[in-house]
Amino acid sequence: QVQLVESGGGLVQAGGSLRLSCAASGMIFGINHMGWYRQAPGKQRELVANITSGGSTNYGDSVKGRFTISRDGAKNTVYLQMNRLKPEDTAVYYCNAEMYIRNVVPALGAYWGQGTQVTVSS
Repeated sequence: QVQLVESGGGLVQAGGSLRLSCAASGMIFGINHMGWYRQAPGKQRELVANITSGGSTNYGDSVKGRFTISRDGAKNTVYLQMNRLKPEDTAVYYCNAEMYIRNVVPALGAYWGQGTQVTVSS
């Protein structure tokens, strides 16, 4: 069974920082990219950031310059360092990964974590 397990969410004051982690486990034999999306109440899910296996990164416009995504390939883990948080960053943050899984057809698929709540108070 493939799992994406997130951690690191919580409550923080505006201007503060949080670090999210997401670890992928299961019969994985390759990962194309990993990333983070978020969904606030009443809004659509949006891209926060993603990172490819080669290290290329992509950020949503609202987080550029404040958030940094990184990845530990050996641990199948992706991190999101969030600085200078704003109340509008409040949302459930979801980890996403495109991975190759053994004994699954098709082997390549997109997977989601269960989500972690980030709340930024003003």
